[in-house]
Amino acid sequence: MEAQSFFLSLLLILVTARLLAEIAVRLGAPAVIGELSAGILLGPSLLGWLAPDEVIRLLAEVGILLLLFEVGLETDMRKLMRTGRASSAVALGGFVFPFLLGYLLASQLFGLSTLVSMFIGGALTATSIGITVRVLSDLHQRHSREGQIVLGAAVLDDVLGVVLLALLYEFSVGGGITLGNIGRVLMFITLFFLLAPIAARLISLLIKRFDDVTETPGLIPTAMVSLVLLFAWLAHAMGAPELLGGFAAGLALSRRFFLPFGIALHTDPRFSERIENEMRPIIQLFTPIFFVMVGLSLDLRAIDWGSAFIWSFSLLFLLVAVIGKFAGAAFTREPLKRKIIIGVAMVPRGEVGLIFAELGRTSGIFDNEVYAGMIIVIALTTLLPPFLLKWLYRG
Repeated sequence: MEAQSFFLSLLLILVTARLLAEIAVRLGAPAVIGELSAGILLGPSLLGWLAPDEVIRLLAEVGILLLLFEVGLETDMRKLMRTGRASSAVALGGFVFPFLLGYLLASQLFGLSTLVSMFIGGALTATSIGITVRVLSDLHQRHSREGQIVLGAAVLDDVLGVVLLALLYEFSVGGGITLGNIGRVLMFITLFFLLAPIAARLISLLIKRFDDVTETPGLIPTAMVSLVLLFAWLAHAMGAPELLGGFAAGLALSRRFFLPFGIALHTDPRFSERIENEMRPIIQLFTPIFFVMVGLSLDLRAIDWGSAFIWSFSLLFLLVAVIGKFAGAAFTREPLKRKIIIGVAMVPRGEVGLIFAELGRTSGIFDNEVYAGMIIVIALTTLLPPFLLKWLYRG
């Protein structure tokens, strides 16, 4: 791509994503729906102005890393400990049931391969903590009993989801599903998660020391992006997906993360808050590129909308996506209305589900119809719960 063509493409992506995200939020929908719609509008599905380009794809990869860095940065391990059994029951039930139901439905009813079925089940396990937090905050319910349970469960869901994503990634590129592959990936993930937080804390102390004496602005964003890229490279070098690098870096630098044996490595909460504030504009610049890329990669014209497959696939997996999360809420001892609210709040798949779907597509696991069906399911599970939560609280 020539430079001027790239500039025009990036201009269209950023401006269209911003405009449609703004419209989506004003209509009460998550911003990610607008960004996904921007890709569908600009791509082969509608206008056909843009196609997935290698340069834009690399920018989207940076967007994924920074998105998972933000997920890790906002992860609150203490919330999970405070809500204890209720959060664990919601998270584990909402993780295991969608995965098993999705896998069995894909393999037995639709006759899909084991790896495709596992990717579908994996995409259904996700919960978008960002969307859930935003809706609960807007409703002033973030610190309610059900709000704390949901946030604690979403933390555990994030951790389980990233580990599952790492396993599925290895299966897709490393020679299939074997006990050797599972053991090797889990060993590398464990080793990485043990060493990465310590390294990140030590590096953050060094960055803070330089930040106290530097006279040149912009040290923190530069250092943080460099740290994420370094951890992504290290994760790949250790045999784990690059995505884990961004998540681990964010988790270790979170104000709410702690090391049982590393009390001396605690960072200044005000410094952690500065990291969040100064990284937010960069994250908000790059992550829409990823969601637009998801839309660009989807060719709705190539799908046979008269086929029974796409409608039955989308409807059945939408039911699995909803029922699976309600199954997790059913394990709590909360009143019925609170169980319903918890179940609805855990339904949004959002950006996490899209990462699963996009990885399935780029790995060649999903064909266009399966990929389109998963995007429909993820979009509906992201779009509908915020409206349902508002209605439940008003009712």
